[in-house]
Amino acid sequence: MMASAEKFDGLPPFPDDVPTAPLLRLSLEKLLQRDSGEIKRFSEACEEIGFFYLDFRDSQRGESILQDADRLFKVGEQLFELDLEEKQKYDFSKENSYFGYKGQGAAVVDRQGNVDRNEFYNVSKDDIMGVSKPLPAPEILRENRDPIKSFMENAHSIVTLVLDLLNEHLGLPPSTLSNLHRLTGVSGDQVRFIKAPPQPMDDRRTALGEHTDFGSVTVLFNRLGGLQILPPGEDAEWCYVRPLPGHAIINLGDAMVKFTNGLLRSNIHRVVAPPGQQADITRYSLVYFARPEDNVPLKRLNGSDRIPPLPSDVVEEDINSKDWIIRRALGRRVALYSSVDFDKSAGTEQISRRIKV
Repeated sequence: MMASAEKFDGLPPFPDDVPTAPLLRLSLEKLLQRDSGEIKRFSEACEEIGFFYLDFRDSQRGESILQDADRLFKVGEQLFELDLEEKQKYDFSKENSYFGYKGQGAAVVDRQGNVDRNEFYNVSKDDIMGVSKPLPAPEILRENRDPIKSFMENAHSIVTLVLDLLNEHLGLPPSTLSNLHRLTGVSGDQVRFIKAPPQPMDDRRTALGEHTDFGSVTVLFNRLGGLQILPPGEDAEWCYVRPLPGHAIINLGDAMVKFTNGLLRSNIHRVVAPPGQQADITRYSLVYFARPEDNVPLKRLNGSDRIPPLPSDVVEEDINSKDWIIRRALGRRVALYSSVDFDKSAGTEQISRRIKV
């Protein structure tokens, strides 16, 4: 149980009487210093649950990204205050793009056809870094390109650290993973601003359905509860992930499962109404999603004795990162399909449900 004193100023405390996920709390500075004990805990977390807290407070690099995140939380609040008609100008989904705005209720969250209860705005890393042409964007984002760029660079450095540590853990040739995720490479990397308003007291349900993340590494900042994970195990039950000041929540995505034939874990998670008094507060989140570069095939990597071999009767799907992300990100948008095929747009959830022995 985490101390109730660990709360965010001006927000109701996270309640102590709800089940919380037993995530490891890792130190950024210790990982940067290649502390052997911390690296062992990191490796265990990546194989066993695929989620962990990363404490930025003991590192100069960490303090920088915390400052970036504080600034962008304010940008996100202003962004979502824009009129709906203005925000909808930047919905590019009908152009086969998941960048830009996604309104509340745009995507199916379960097989019963319920829709989501979040607003998103996805900002392309390639746009901000000058790898691609700039996309049309609201003025609030255009005038904050520099802080968004700083946040992306700092978050991507965290992603590269995670990838390099996993590269060493797997015994892959040097820089194998980081070379598939270059900051200047063409990819689906993005910063996502999220707003989830309070749900009606008599109709609180899933705001974002159960899923695994589409890409490689996710760096998440949030200040209110609502994120839940389903731990491994036959009798596992959903439990909240308590937000911690000064920390990010790091998790692995589908690509890491595919690269390692299931050795690394992309755990199932979802978003529901925050617990306790927090349910009455609008929930904002800030995320950096790192994906493999567009042309990278999502298949088992060669060069590691630790990665399990494929069964002789298994033929891997021939799909690259770009097509995988588009299928997953847009496959459940109700405006794009007369009938959403829920399973076709699934990720590695079935692998995540298996119990490792």
